[in-house]
Amino acid sequence: LAPTMQISIVVPLFNEDESLPELCAWVERVSAANHFSYEMIMVDDGSTDNSWKIVQELHAKNANIKGIKFQRNYGKSAALNEAFKITQGDVVITMDADLQDSPDEIPELYSMVTKDGFDLVSGWKQKRYDPLSKTIPTKLFNWTNRKLSGVSLHDMNCGLKAYKSRVVKSIELFGDMHRYIPVLAKGAGFHNIGEKVVQHQARKYGVSKYMGWNRFVNGILDLFTVNFITRFGKKPMHFFGLIGVLLFMLGFALTAYMIFAKLYFDNYYLSNKPAFMVSLVIMILGTQFFLAGFVGELITRNSPERNHYLVEETLGN
Repeated sequence: LAPTMQISIVVPLFNEDESLPELCAWVERVSAANHFSYEMIMVDDGSTDNSWKIVQELHAKNANIKGIKFQRNYGKSAALNEAFKITQGDVVITMDADLQDSPDEIPELYSMVTKDGFDLVSGWKQKRYDPLSKTIPTKLFNWTNRKLSGVSLHDMNCGLKAYKSRVVKSIELFGDMHRYIPVLAKGAGFHNIGEKVVQHQARKYGVSKYMGWNRFVNGILDLFTVNFITRFGKKPMHFFGLIGVLLFMLGFALTAYMIFAKLYFDNYYLSNKPAFMVSLVIMILGTQFFLAGFVGELITRNSPERNHYLVEETLGN
Protein backbone atom coordinates (compact mmCIF):
# COMPACT_ATOMS: atom_id res chain seq x y z
CA LEU A 1 0.00 0.00 0.00
CA ALA A 2 1.20 3.51 -0.82
CA PRO A 3 1.82 5.68 2.24
CA THR A 4 -0.98 8.08 2.99
CA MET A 5 -0.46 11.81 2.90
CA GLN A 6 -0.26 13.31 6.37
CA ILE A 7 -1.43 16.91 5.88
CA SER A 8 -3.50 18.88 3.39
CA ILE A 9 -3.10 22.63 3.83
CA VAL A 10 -5.94 24.63 2.30
CA VAL A 11 -5.37 28.33 1.60
CA PRO A 12 -8.22 30.42 0.15
CA LEU A 13 -6.94 33.70 -1.26
CA PHE A 14 -8.09 36.90 -2.90
CA ASN A 15 -5.55 39.47 -4.11
CA GLU A 16 -2.65 38.28 -1.94
CA ASP A 17 0.12 38.04 -4.55
CA GLU A 18 2.75 39.70 -2.33
CA SER A 19 2.41 37.24 0.56
CA LEU A 20 2.19 33.93 -1.34
CA PRO A 21 5.91 33.21 -1.95
CA GLU A 22 6.77 33.87 1.69
CA LEU A 23 3.84 31.77 2.92
CA CYS A 24 4.74 28.78 0.72
CA ALA A 25 8.42 28.94 1.70
CA TRP A 26 7.43 29.04 5.36
CA VAL A 27 5.12 26.01 5.02
CA GLU A 28 7.85 24.12 3.15
CA ARG A 29 10.39 24.80 5.93
CA VAL A 30 8.00 23.65 8.65
CA SER A 31 7.04 20.50 6.73
CA ALA A 32 10.65 19.59 6.00
CA ALA A 33 11.72 20.14 9.62
CA ASN A 34 8.94 17.82 10.84
CA HIS A 35 9.21 15.31 7.97
CA PHE A 36 5.56 15.83 6.99
CA SER A 37 4.20 14.60 3.70
CA TYR A 38 1.88 17.35 2.58
CA GLU A 39 -0.03 19.09 -0.16
CA MET A 40 -0.89 22.79 -0.22
CA ILE A 41 -4.09 23.62 -2.09
CA MET A 42 -4.34 27.30 -2.94
CA VAL A 43 -7.76 28.50 -4.12
CA ASP A 44 -7.70 31.78 -6.06
CA ASP A 45 -11.14 33.25 -5.47
CA GLY A 46 -11.26 35.47 -8.55
CA SER A 47 -8.22 37.62 -7.76
CA THR A 48 -7.62 40.67 -9.93
CA ASP A 49 -3.90 40.95 -9.16
CA ASN A 50 -1.07 38.52 -10.02
CA SER A 51 -2.04 35.90 -7.42
CA TRP A 52 -2.72 33.10 -9.93
CA LYS A 53 0.49 33.77 -11.81
CA ILE A 54 2.38 33.46 -8.53
CA VAL A 55 0.57 30.18 -7.74
CA GLN A 56 1.57 28.82 -11.16
CA GLU A 57 5.21 29.75 -10.57
CA LEU A 58 5.18 28.18 -7.11
CA HIS A 59 3.63 24.98 -8.46
CA ALA A 60 6.31 24.75 -11.14
CA LYS A 61 8.97 24.79 -8.39
CA ASN A 62 7.16 22.59 -5.87
CA ALA A 63 4.71 19.86 -6.96
CA ASN A 64 3.23 19.77 -3.45
CA ILE A 65 1.63 23.15 -4.20
CA LYS A 66 -1.64 22.76 -6.07
CA GLY A 67 -4.16 25.33 -7.22
CA ILE A 68 -7.77 26.02 -8.10
CA LYS A 69 -8.72 29.22 -9.90
CA PHE A 70 -12.31 30.50 -9.90
CA GLN A 71 -13.50 32.53 -12.87
CA ARG A 72 -14.94 35.08 -10.48
CA ASN A 73 -15.13 35.84 -6.77
CA TYR A 74 -17.48 33.46 -4.95
CA GLY A 75 -16.35 33.89 -1.36
CA LYS A 76 -14.37 31.98 1.22
CA SER A 77 -16.97 29.26 1.77
CA ALA A 78 -16.93 28.34 -1.91
CA ALA A 79 -13.12 28.22 -1.92
CA LEU A 80 -12.99 25.94 1.10
CA ASN A 81 -15.79 23.73 -0.19
CA GLU A 82 -14.03 23.08 -3.50
CA ALA A 83 -10.69 22.42 -1.82
CA PHE A 84 -12.19 20.07 0.77
CA LYS A 85 -13.47 17.85 -2.05
CA ILE A 86 -9.95 17.06 -3.28
CA THR A 87 -7.91 16.95 -0.06
CA GLN A 88 -5.92 13.74 0.38
CA GLY A 89 -4.30 14.29 3.78
CA ASP A 90 -5.27 12.50 6.98
CA VAL A 91 -5.40 15.94 8.62
CA VAL A 92 -6.70 19.05 6.85
CA ILE A 93 -5.40 22.43 8.02
CA THR A 94 -6.87 25.71 6.81
CA MET A 95 -5.11 29.04 7.04
CA ASP A 96 -5.40 32.50 5.53
CA ALA A 97 -2.99 33.70 2.86
CA ASP A 98 -2.12 37.05 4.45
CA LEU A 99 0.66 35.72 6.75
CA GLN A 100 -1.35 36.57 9.86
CA ASP A 101 -1.65 32.82 10.52
CA SER A 102 1.69 31.23 11.42
CA PRO A 103 2.65 27.92 9.75
CA ASP A 104 4.73 27.24 12.87
CA GLU A 105 1.43 26.18 14.49
CA ILE A 106 1.04 23.25 12.07
CA PRO A 107 2.97 20.56 14.05
CA GLU A 108 0.99 21.07 17.26
CA LEU A 109 -2.33 21.29 15.43
CA TYR A 110 -1.47 18.03 13.66
CA SER A 111 -0.56 16.41 16.97
CA MET A 112 -3.80 17.51 18.64
CA VAL A 113 -5.80 15.78 15.91
CA THR A 114 -3.70 12.62 15.48
CA LYS A 115 -2.54 12.02 19.07
CA ASP A 116 -5.04 13.82 21.29
CA GLY A 117 -7.98 12.60 19.23
CA PHE A 118 -9.73 15.88 18.46
CA ASP A 119 -12.07 15.89 15.48
CA LEU A 120 -11.50 19.60 15.00
CA VAL A 121 -9.12 22.11 16.55
CA SER A 122 -9.85 25.81 16.18
CA GLY A 123 -7.23 28.49 16.60
CA TRP A 124 -7.78 31.24 19.14
CA LYS A 125 -6.08 34.54 18.40
CA GLN A 126 -6.00 35.64 22.01
CA LYS A 127 -3.78 38.63 21.22
CA ARG A 128 -4.80 40.31 17.99
CA TYR A 129 -3.15 42.96 15.83
CA ASP A 130 -6.27 44.10 14.03
CA PRO A 131 -7.90 47.56 14.22
CA LEU A 132 -10.78 48.14 16.66
CA SER A 133 -13.21 48.26 13.73
CA LYS A 134 -12.49 44.55 13.32
CA THR A 135 -11.76 43.34 16.86
CA ILE A 136 -14.87 44.75 18.58
CA PRO A 137 -17.38 43.20 16.14
CA THR A 138 -15.38 39.96 16.33
CA LYS A 139 -15.66 39.80 20.12
CA LEU A 140 -19.41 40.49 19.99
CA PHE A 141 -19.83 37.92 17.24
CA ASN A 142 -17.98 35.22 19.18
CA TRP A 143 -19.88 35.92 22.41
CA THR A 144 -23.23 35.75 20.61
CA ASN A 145 -22.14 32.65 18.77
CA ARG A 146 -21.23 30.81 21.96
CA LYS A 147 -24.59 31.63 23.51
CA LEU A 148 -26.69 30.63 20.49
CA SER A 149 -24.78 27.68 19.05
CA GLY A 150 -23.66 25.89 22.19
CA VAL A 151 -20.12 25.55 20.77
CA SER A 152 -17.74 27.07 23.31
CA LEU A 153 -14.98 28.57 21.19
CA HIS A 154 -13.40 31.95 21.82
CA ASP A 155 -12.59 32.59 18.17
CA MET A 156 -15.10 30.76 15.96
CA ASN A 157 -14.03 32.60 12.80
CA CYS A 158 -10.28 32.02 13.10
CA GLY A 159 -9.01 30.88 9.71
CA LEU A 160 -6.40 28.60 11.28
CA LYS A 161 -8.08 25.26 12.00
CA ALA A 162 -7.23 21.56 11.82
CA TYR A 163 -9.64 18.73 11.03
CA LYS A 164 -9.72 15.00 10.67
CA SER A 165 -10.21 14.35 6.96
CA ARG A 166 -13.64 12.80 7.46
CA VAL A 167 -14.87 16.01 9.09
CA VAL A 168 -14.35 18.13 5.98
CA LYS A 169 -15.76 15.33 3.81
CA SER A 170 -18.95 15.32 5.90
CA ILE A 171 -19.93 18.99 5.69
CA GLU A 172 -21.05 21.29 2.89
CA LEU A 173 -20.20 24.98 2.80
CA PHE A 174 -22.05 27.70 0.93
CA GLY A 175 -22.89 31.37 1.40
CA ASP A 176 -20.83 32.54 4.40
CA MET A 177 -21.04 29.26 6.31
CA HIS A 178 -17.24 29.02 6.66
CA ARG A 179 -17.64 31.02 9.86
CA TYR A 180 -19.65 28.19 11.38
CA ILE A 181 -17.69 25.10 10.44
CA PRO A 182 -17.47 24.00 14.12
CA VAL A 183 -21.28 24.28 14.40
CA LEU A 184 -21.75 22.33 11.16
CA ALA A 185 -19.25 19.71 12.34
CA LYS A 186 -21.08 19.31 15.63
CA GLY A 187 -24.35 18.92 13.72
CA ALA A 188 -22.70 16.19 11.63
CA GLY A 189 -21.83 14.25 14.79
CA PHE A 190 -18.28 15.44 15.52
CA HIS A 191 -18.39 16.60 19.14
CA ASN A 192 -14.72 16.41 20.12
CA ILE A 193 -13.89 20.04 19.30
CA GLY A 194 -10.77 21.60 20.77
CA GLU A 195 -9.14 25.01 20.84
CA LYS A 196 -5.56 26.18 20.71
CA VAL A 197 -4.13 29.63 21.41
CA VAL A 198 -2.26 30.61 18.26
CA GLN A 199 0.07 33.41 17.32
CA HIS A 200 -1.53 36.26 15.42
CA GLN A 201 0.74 38.47 13.36
CA ALA A 202 0.19 41.94 12.03
CA ARG A 203 -0.68 42.07 8.34
CA LYS A 204 2.51 42.49 6.33
CA TYR A 205 1.08 43.16 2.86
CA GLY A 206 -2.14 44.62 1.50
CA VAL A 207 -5.33 45.37 3.43
CA SER A 208 -7.93 43.23 5.18
CA LYS A 209 -10.85 42.04 3.06
CA TYR A 210 -13.07 41.44 6.09
CA MET A 211 -13.90 44.54 8.05
CA GLY A 212 -16.98 46.41 9.21
CA TRP A 213 -20.01 46.02 11.45
CA ASN A 214 -22.09 44.61 8.61
CA ARG A 215 -20.14 41.37 9.02
CA PHE A 216 -21.35 41.15 12.62
CA VAL A 217 -25.00 41.62 11.63
CA ASN A 218 -24.70 39.22 8.70
CA GLY A 219 -22.90 36.78 10.94
CA ILE A 220 -25.78 36.62 13.43
CA LEU A 221 -28.27 36.08 10.61
CA ASP A 222 -26.06 33.31 9.24
CA LEU A 223 -25.91 31.73 12.70
CA PHE A 224 -29.70 31.43 12.79
CA THR A 225 -29.52 29.85 9.34
CA VAL A 226 -26.88 27.34 10.43
CA ASN A 227 -28.83 26.35 13.52
CA PHE A 228 -31.98 25.89 11.43
CA ILE A 229 -30.16 23.85 8.77
CA THR A 230 -28.42 21.72 11.38
CA ARG A 231 -31.64 20.90 13.22
CA PHE A 232 -34.24 20.90 10.46
CA GLY A 233 -32.36 20.81 7.12
CA LYS A 234 -33.32 17.17 6.55
CA LYS A 235 -36.76 17.40 8.17
CA PRO A 236 -38.33 20.84 7.53
CA MET A 237 -41.81 19.49 8.31
CA HIS A 238 -40.75 19.10 11.94
CA PHE A 239 -40.34 22.88 12.13
CA PHE A 240 -42.99 24.30 9.82
CA GLY A 241 -45.49 21.50 10.49
CA LEU A 242 -45.32 21.98 14.26
CA ILE A 243 -45.92 25.72 13.99
CA GLY A 244 -48.69 25.13 11.45
CA VAL A 245 -50.51 22.59 13.62
CA LEU A 246 -50.28 24.79 16.73
CA LEU A 247 -51.56 27.88 14.90
CA PHE A 248 -54.38 25.97 13.21
CA MET A 249 -55.50 24.39 16.49
CA LEU A 250 -55.42 27.78 18.24
CA GLY A 251 -57.42 29.44 15.46
CA PHE A 252 -59.88 26.54 15.32
CA ALA A 253 -60.43 26.62 19.10
CA LEU A 254 -61.10 30.38 19.04
CA THR A 255 -63.49 30.05 16.10
CA ALA A 256 -65.36 27.14 17.72
CA TYR A 257 -65.71 29.07 20.95
CA MET A 258 -67.13 32.14 19.23
CA ILE A 259 -69.57 30.08 17.15
CA PHE A 260 -70.71 28.41 20.36
CA ALA A 261 -71.09 31.80 22.00
CA LYS A 262 -73.12 33.09 19.04
CA LEU A 263 -75.52 30.15 19.21
CA TYR A 264 -76.08 30.13 22.94
CA PHE A 265 -75.69 33.75 24.06
CA ASP A 266 -78.17 36.22 22.55
CA ASN A 267 -76.08 39.27 23.43
CA TYR A 268 -72.99 37.98 21.62
CA TYR A 269 -72.71 39.53 18.18
CA LEU A 270 -70.28 37.43 16.23
CA SER A 271 -70.10 39.70 13.22
CA ASN A 272 -68.92 42.62 15.34
CA LYS A 273 -66.07 40.79 16.99
CA PRO A 274 -62.57 41.41 15.53
CA ALA A 275 -61.42 38.29 17.36
CA PHE A 276 -63.39 36.16 14.90
CA MET A 277 -61.42 37.55 11.95
CA VAL A 278 -58.18 37.13 13.89
CA SER A 279 -58.99 33.47 14.57
CA LEU A 280 -59.64 32.86 10.89
CA VAL A 281 -56.32 34.50 9.98
CA ILE A 282 -54.53 32.30 12.53
CA MET A 283 -56.10 29.19 10.96
CA ILE A 284 -55.01 30.32 7.49
CA LEU A 285 -51.46 31.01 8.72
CA GLY A 286 -51.37 27.57 10.32
CA THR A 287 -52.41 25.98 7.04
CA GLN A 288 -49.75 27.94 5.15
CA PHE A 289 -47.00 26.90 7.57
CA PHE A 290 -48.10 23.28 7.24
CA LEU A 291 -48.01 23.51 3.45
CA ALA A 292 -44.59 25.21 3.66
CA GLY A 293 -43.39 22.11 5.51
CA PHE A 294 -44.60 19.89 2.69
CA VAL A 295 -42.90 22.09 0.09
CA GLY A 296 -39.70 22.05 2.15
CA GLU A 297 -39.78 18.25 2.25
CA LEU A 298 -40.19 18.11 -1.53
CA ILE A 299 -37.32 20.55 -2.09
CA THR A 300 -35.06 18.66 0.32
CA ARG A 301 -35.65 15.39 -1.49
CA ASN A 302 -35.37 16.76 -5.00
CA SER A 303 -32.86 19.62 -4.72
CA PRO A 304 -30.21 19.88 -7.49
CA GLU A 305 -26.54 20.21 -6.66
CA ARG A 306 -26.30 23.40 -4.59
CA ASN A 307 -22.61 24.09 -4.94
CA HIS A 308 -21.62 24.67 -8.53
CA TYR A 309 -18.75 27.04 -9.24
CA LEU A 310 -16.98 27.97 -12.46
CA VAL A 311 -13.41 26.71 -12.16
CA GLU A 312 -11.18 28.21 -14.82
CA GLU A 313 -8.03 26.18 -14.19
CA THR A 314 -6.50 23.69 -11.77
CA LEU A 315 -2.91 22.77 -10.96
CA GLY A 316 -1.69 19.41 -9.69
CA ASN A 317 -5.12 17.76 -9.35
